[in-house]
Amino acid sequence: MRTENIVVRQEIKSDYAGVYQLVSDAFASAEQTDGNEQDLVEALRKSESFIPKLSLVAKMEGELAGHILFTRVKVGTDEVLALAPLSVKPKFQRMGVGSALIRTGHQIAADMGYSYSLVLGSAQYYPRFGYAPAAEYGIQVPDGFPADCFMAARLRDDAEPVCGAVIYAKEFEL
Repeated sequence: MRTENIVVRQEIKSDYAGVYQLVSDAFASAEQTDGNEQDLVEALRKSESFIPKLSLVAKMEGELAGHILFTRVKVGTDEVLALAPLSVKPKFQRMGVGSALIRTGHQIAADMGYSYSLVLGSAQYYPRFGYAPAAEYGIQVPDGFPADCFMAARLRDDAEPVCGAVIYAKEFEL
């Protein structure tokens, strides 16, 4: 998918090293980081929760500009997605790269039949993409997560309600 001069496509193995560095660089100056986001990406790629079609990169000016990863998680007995992480190389931030990655990821996920995406992130940034506090959907906020920053987005109009506790892939415990 192309958005102006941003090209979004599925990540391929030859992108892995560049994505590792991009994620590290993107989170180096982030307000909220635990410093292992690049390692989380690598671990999730090897997990059962990994969905290759939902590991996307964005290119601008012929170079990797961003990366997004959606993986399977459970809410109660329902399978939904977790958006984590979203990374944009610092020199390409505030140019629409993150928006293009999220919108493309949401469309692919909806086309695949996924109904919801969860994210732990900025309560100022993610609502523009349809995210609202997850508790509004009946999704329990995991212990230690700030309720206003733990959000869910409905990806399909025909989405059945979900409710319950979230069960993340063990790789999130890095």
